Amino acid sequence: MTGPQNTSWPFPSVNWRSRRLSATRGRGVIRLVPILSPRARLQQRRERPKTSPKEGKAMGSSPSGGGRARLLFPMVVVAAAAVLAGAATAAAPACYARVFSFGDSLADTGNRRFVYPNDSDPVLRLPYGETFFHRATGRFSDGRIVLDFLADALGLPFVRPYLSGRRAEDFARGANFAVGGATALAPEFFRDRGFNMSNVVHLDMEMKWFRDMIGLLCPDGIAGCSDVMNQSLFLVGEIGGNDYNLPLLERMPLDVVIAFAPIVIAKISSTITELIGLGAKTLVVPGNLPIGCIPNYMFVFRSDSKEDYEAETGCIGWLNEFARYHNRLLIEELERLRELHPGVTIIYADYYGAAMEVFLSPQQYGIEHPLVACCGGGHPYGVGTSARCGRGKYSLCRNPEKYGSWDGLHPSETLYRAIATGLLRGSYTQPPIPTTANSCTPLTELGYSTEYKPL
Repeated sequence: MTGPQNTSWPFPSVNWRSRRLSATRGRGVIRLVPILSPRARLQQRRERPKTSPKEGKAMGSSPSGGGRARLLFPMVVVAAAAVLAGAATAAAPACYARVFSFGDSLADTGNRRFVYPNDSDPVLRLPYGETFFHRATGRFSDGRIVLDFLADALGLPFVRPYLSGRRAEDFARGANFAVGGATALAPEFFRDRGFNMSNVVHLDMEMKWFRDMIGLLCPDGIAGCSDVMNQSLFLVGEIGGNDYNLPLLERMPLDVVIAFAPIVIAKISSTITELIGLGAKTLVVPGNLPIGCIPNYMFVFRSDSKEDYEAETGCIGWLNEFARYHNRLLIEELERLRELHPGVTIIYADYYGAAMEVFLSPQQYGIEHPLVACCGGGHPYGVGTSARCGRGKYSLCRNPEKYGSWDGLHPSETLYRAIATGLLRGSYTQPPIPTTANSCTPLTELGYSTEYKPL
């Protein structure tokens, strides 16, 4: 099977201006710039001035997209859950009272098992969850995901799957509405375009669950819920990947799938707008991962043409170009929303840039097989047609921490950790994740809990 041979796809033009934006809460200003190709990003990394370890802690690299300006980032925070250089720290207040999360399998912490109560789903049994939890939790990885690392660093417990709770007390520290397989758009959208989409969860359903939960937390109505909303951190995504993955893997023409992107972005935007209308004050909105580096994609769209692959990473270039197109549209839409809602902090989380750091220099993260699945089949990418992780006669690596992918579609805990660290310490959030004044302990060394603490 081969992918398209032209690696310079004529993606629709984007109004991609370098504009000066006033960041909220006195964080200064940021400059949005186009996202660089892997070759340009590698060159940029080579040109970065060297800093001492002490200087590096206070200075982030330039935001994904390049540019010569470097941004001084405020210290991100950790709390009681953080482990500094392997030693426990004293208890500290959390940065936010709670986290609410929306998305798909990249953010699901266990909802899928309630939506699809099928014991044959491999995500519901080992080896999923083997690395950290030592049991399957419903996460699509061998261990923790970005949401877990983020909550931990912010001094909060792991975010409870919404469908596992019933009472208001269950959601006192937040709730996760993400479901594996979820889409931004409703299934009817795809069916109207000739694609036979099953009845998957989508953003409108997740928002309905959120409103139902608000009814539990604030029985007197949304007017009495302002403290709940403005003291919470909202993660809207990652979402939208399945709106492309499912049609592409079923061989829907690329130009048709490309046309979905503005509609997907519009749905994400309307969800953000609805949350702001309900009182949300701080939202983190992740972009898409470099899908050309996902082993399952690399297997399905493998090609004999070297031009289809990025020389620096070995990833499929035209797929990564599509991911960058989605991200450019999202960044521009977030810019528009910031102008409409100047009192709200809307943060772009550059999953693409943070992950690409690993694919460009995997050895720096202890990864020896960045483009291979730890759990799956026997093809060079660790995936195949006869076996999947947890299904059939699948194979399992002995050291998942040395792999970039867990099951061919989802990152390993090692890659998730690297992405989370890039968001919390590096230049991969625009603007930086803010902290509430006098409520958090400044970060000196980013650490994460080393033991699982059940809810």
